[in-house]
Amino acid sequence: MRTSKISEADALTLSNRSEDHFFDRKAAKISGKKLQKIVVAFANADGGEVVVGIADDGDEPNPANRWQGLGTVEDYNGLLQALFSLNPAVDVRYEFLECDTKPGYVLRMFVERGADVNKTDDGSVYQRFGAQSLPLNTPQKVNELAFAKGAQSFENMKVSGLPPEVVVDSNEIREFLRGYSPATDPLDFVVNQHLVDLRDWTPSVAGILLFANNPPVVMPRKCSVRISRYETREDEPERDHLKESYIIEGPLYKLIHASVDKITEILSGLKQWTEEGMKEIKYPPEAIWEVFVNAVIHRDYSISDDVQVLIFNDRVEISSPGRLPGYVKVDNILDARFSRNSKIVRCLARYPVPPNKDMGEGLNTVFQKMKEWKLKPPQIQEDGNYVKVVIRHAPLALPTEAIMNFLAHHEEITNAQARELTGIKSENLVKVEFYKLRDQGLIERVPGKQASASAWRKVAAKPEGV
Repeated sequence: MRTSKISEADALTLSNRSEDHFFDRKAAKISGKKLQKIVVAFANADGGEVVVGIADDGDEPNPANRWQGLGTVEDYNGLLQALFSLNPAVDVRYEFLECDTKPGYVLRMFVERGADVNKTDDGSVYQRFGAQSLPLNTPQKVNELAFAKGAQSFENMKVSGLPPEVVVDSNEIREFLRGYSPATDPLDFVVNQHLVDLRDWTPSVAGILLFANNPPVVMPRKCSVRISRYETREDEPERDHLKESYIIEGPLYKLIHASVDKITEILSGLKQWTEEGMKEIKYPPEAIWEVFVNAVIHRDYSISDDVQVLIFNDRVEISSPGRLPGYVKVDNILDARFSRNSKIVRCLARYPVPPNKDMGEGLNTVFQKMKEWKLKPPQIQEDGNYVKVVIRHAPLALPTEAIMNFLAHHEEITNAQARELTGIKSENLVKVEFYKLRDQGLIERVPGKQASASAWRKVAAKPEGV
């Protein structure tokens, strides 16, 4: 049990802090039931901080009077017991705060995002939305939360109204089992892998995605891949920039290979200024493969949308439906191991040439290969209800180094060439890089070239003795 002493100024700041998606404060008279509601809501969202013993705005308008701590830390035992009785348990760290100029002790708790669907003692499920802890009062909403957190997987859901033959008699499962050892009957395989429910012979989502001849036709959700080519480097392209778009369909193994083949075909036609001149854009094939395979096999199939691949002049963006599952976060994604769709992962790994043969190392391979190719590392982010990975064709070298390397092969360089070369989008920011080199006496403007034709060249070496 930790007790921290804080200043009067800090106490006032805490008392005046606005409640939001990550913070709540309540008077010490709060009941254990209401505290459970708040803590569970944070655990079912993104985590947060709760302070008990500081009244909220409605109970006390004056911030200076909101600190209303209890006389001893033991006075909070009932509230702590209410939290530690929760099942599943909530990851809560707590401490007590005291201030010389304020009465009593305040309980401060830090709630981590949970891997499970957390509930209060009476079985209610809450989730934090803004400054409110709102109930999820329908089974559908609770299921959506479970899928998002990875506590449940949509791959296990049964696809009602379909006969088992959609999976058992498909061309894909026959091709798959030709290379499977020991030799196995299709029906035995799907039953043993729980791809068909033995009780009513209904196929599961995983079974449909893996082995149905054309999953999008029979699936209740979108499950294809959309690949779009935009002729621009802008972050937010306009419709006029869209050059071509494709929808790729099929059982997962074929879907992965067909999609990567199309991505590779499109990339083969792209060119960009490099240090050696205008050349075809090349990305590490392992990087494209691993990011795309992850997007397909770890996506949330409860979300009705396709995996999106956007190909720009300077980057590839791959968006996978669903937030990161369970305890996986952007800052630990290279170390964490969590399979949202374990059946899909397991079955794909049993192909003679599995697309996911380096399970758990895929993104590490991406970072390693981008570094080997002297390109900047990929960017991984949660973008709304999607996980987006951006692979940029931008050199790892400093902009000034890239410019000087270019001038080692060419007489001059323009602002537009430098923007493509360095990955810097702003014309003015490229000028800053030019000015750095100018101030070092390394480059100079090309005489007679102005405005959009303006260019820079290396300063000629002076003869010895001059």
